[in-house]
Amino acid sequence: MRVESATVSNFRCVIDSSQFEVEPDKTILVGINEAGKTALLKALQHASPTDDTASIDWLFDAPAAMVDDIRRKNLDPATLAVARVVMRPEPKDLAGLSLPEGSDDIRLVMTAWMNKKRTYSVTGLPSAPTMGDAEKAILRLAGAMNKQSDEDAKQVAKAISDWKDAQASDAAISGEVAAGLKTHLDAALPLFAEGSAAETHWDALSGVLKSALARDKIGKHLADRMPPFVYYSSYFAVRPRIHLNRLAEREASGEIDLDYDFGNLQLLKFLGFTAKELSDMASEAPEKGHNYDNDVNVQNQYKQELAAHERRVTERKRALQTAGARLTEEIRRVWNDDRLTIRLDVDGQYLQTLVEDELGIPVELDQRSEGFRWLVSFFVVFHAQAKDDLKDAILLLDEPGLSLHALKQQEFRKTVSRLAEGNQIVYTTHSPFMVGSDELDLVRIVEMTDRKTGTKVHTRLAVDDPKSIYPLQAALGYDLAQSMFTHQKNLVVEGVTDLLYVEALNSAFAAQGGATLDNGIALVPAGSASKVVYYSTILTSQDLKVAALLDSDAAGDKAAEQEALWQLLTNKRILRTGDHITGVQRAEIEDLLRVSLGLVARDECGWDSVATIAAQSQRPIMEILADEHTGVSKWKLARAFVRWLATNGADALTGDEQRSWASLVAAANRSLA
Repeated sequence: MRVESATVSNFRCVIDSSQFEVEPDKTILVGINEAGKTALLKALQHASPTDDTASIDWLFDAPAAMVDDIRRKNLDPATLAVARVVMRPEPKDLAGLSLPEGSDDIRLVMTAWMNKKRTYSVTGLPSAPTMGDAEKAILRLAGAMNKQSDEDAKQVAKAISDWKDAQASDAAISGEVAAGLKTHLDAALPLFAEGSAAETHWDALSGVLKSALARDKIGKHLADRMPPFVYYSSYFAVRPRIHLNRLAEREASGEIDLDYDFGNLQLLKFLGFTAKELSDMASEAPEKGHNYDNDVNVQNQYKQELAAHERRVTERKRALQTAGARLTEEIRRVWNDDRLTIRLDVDGQYLQTLVEDELGIPVELDQRSEGFRWLVSFFVVFHAQAKDDLKDAILLLDEPGLSLHALKQQEFRKTVSRLAEGNQIVYTTHSPFMVGSDELDLVRIVEMTDRKTGTKVHTRLAVDDPKSIYPLQAALGYDLAQSMFTHQKNLVVEGVTDLLYVEALNSAFAAQGGATLDNGIALVPAGSASKVVYYSTILTSQDLKVAALLDSDAAGDKAAEQEALWQLLTNKRILRTGDHITGVQRAEIEDLLRVSLGLVARDECGWDSVATIAAQSQRPIMEILADEHTGVSKWKLARAFVRWLATNGADALTGDEQRSWASLVAAANRSLA
């Protein structure tokens, strides 16, 4: 099961985040410090908490403006939703369920409340019957029971009538309401004769109840399969030396300090031992005892105790070696140093985490950099929770890799992507090196304009606070800087959506052996058509080959007619989208994909203009969509297309669309040859 969308509210600095989409594999929450990124993750973990998740406490977790109202009982914590997530079941989650006819696109909606309770509902099922739907059958059953001479039947009739009057007519027959109806039907069953009018009405209500209970069973089944949400922060550090006996004593007395001990406990969990078990193993070998030389029984007992001790020592040694090897493998992949080795060792009562480098001299973990220690702690906690007990967990990573060097952060991005193959990940960052230029569709902007409004999450790139999108701008700027030094060939496109389309198409066709841009061509987003000339100037000044891709709309025409751009690139290297599609006036890059984008707009965005797009073949597709629907966004459509193409592949495009892409690619390759 995967998170499809989420909403956080009434939690610390978040009044109402607004609903935001969550990507199937990896979602990046970008924002400056104090924007509320940590609050978002800590709220989300309550949708499906682990044993280690601290309970919600309104005194500390409610927004400051609400605390006094809650204390005075003007606000009820039971009515304050903290986190609501929409979960998309996978086929394995629905296996074995008998879904009612008419079920479609089923979703589990899980809500965590300020009073520490969680509730759920299921969408995509046929509408649940309401008390209003069952009212006549209840009245008829009560009437039939009243006509019987049996006093017990009359009491049952009154009870079910009173119960009905206490229910709202629009209340769904589900949960407690369904349980109440069952109680009254069970009470009535033995009190009427077979074939009587009461039986007819009872059967009708029993059918309604059966349907309701089947729905509830589906909901409970899905709720039971809810994956845990695992929150990880840099505070969860593994200590280089853990005194096993003292930790065991703190565990036994309930004096565990999670801020200090969490990482230590996860390391032990990763090893598969408790602190007491390792502490006992660390004790000295048994002594021979009194009268060993003369007593066969003493000798035999000593041999048994020694064998058991040696077995424990061997078991501990192998567990430590295996764990060290697993950590070493992970660290080497990110740190890019095959000479590093992580060792876990027990010295007396101390569990040590040691690091060996090319010199072969082991040093304790705290003698390495902060970034290195963060990596070790992360992998320990991840393997302890997500890989073993919490497979398929939703990982909530708070500023991962923040203490890593910039280049190490870039490497760590790859590790996060690899982790996302088995676990859906949401992570926060304000570092440009934790956002790749090919990951812009995964980004959600977190901003807080003021405390009264609270934290908001946006899918669009344009937000009120420009500082919130600095990591994105910096990431693109970094790629541009790299291009200036490492890429001899550069294709400048108008904006980020153009970048998304070209990168997605290039990857999809490459996967199927189709037409692609030549190796070494870097894509450079200018931000708008008017800025293409500035980026082209910068790149050409470095003696680099540059071509520009402009839409054939008014803005593209104006940019293409600039004398400076003509002098820089000549006509050969100014590419226009309209040259690669027939019949569309003022064609934009989206018009290369008219049919497929029409379907994506309908199926993924809810903008159904398929018929109009087909009938008005000369009009730009974005113009049609904007005329017929509100809230149309180029960014949203591009993101939806990227997901659709990744799922369906280049073969899903129409023949005309494939030919348009091949024509554009050929022109780009020729211009930069």
